[in-house]
Amino acid sequence: MAVLIDTSILIAYERGQLDIAARVAGREAEEAFLSVISASELLHGAHRATDPAVHARRLAFVEATLARFPVLEIDLEVARAHAALWSCLAQRGEIIGVHDSWIAATCIALDLTLIAGNTREFNRVPGLKVENWTAE
Repeated sequence: MAVLIDTSILIAYERGQLDIAARVAGREAEEAFLSVISASELLHGAHRATDPAVHARRLAFVEATLARFPVLEIDLEVARAHAALWSCLAQRGEIIGVHDSWIAATCIALDLTLIAGNTREFNRVPGLKVENWTAE
């Protein structure tokens, strides 16, 4: 099984709120990816830091993370999945955040399991496989 790691997991790890090593134990052979959306969200967080030391620390974390995981782009296959998902959720009156909808569409298009912490919105997505790594 391959997984897509959501931004919420990386932020929890950076803040010392999540032991990723414990979660990965026994699953080392699985491929793990990031979405280009998560890359943007992480970079945005680094650029928002007004303190130069915080900015440098965050940027170093982001760059190390981007070097560690392959980043998946938005292509036509993902765009098709996103359009179908967006339509489905709109018809049900259950729209989710724009970034989350692209991340979910990436997982659906590429048959990935989403590793997330903020699963409230993701749980509305039909057919999305989600693991909550911040739940006790």
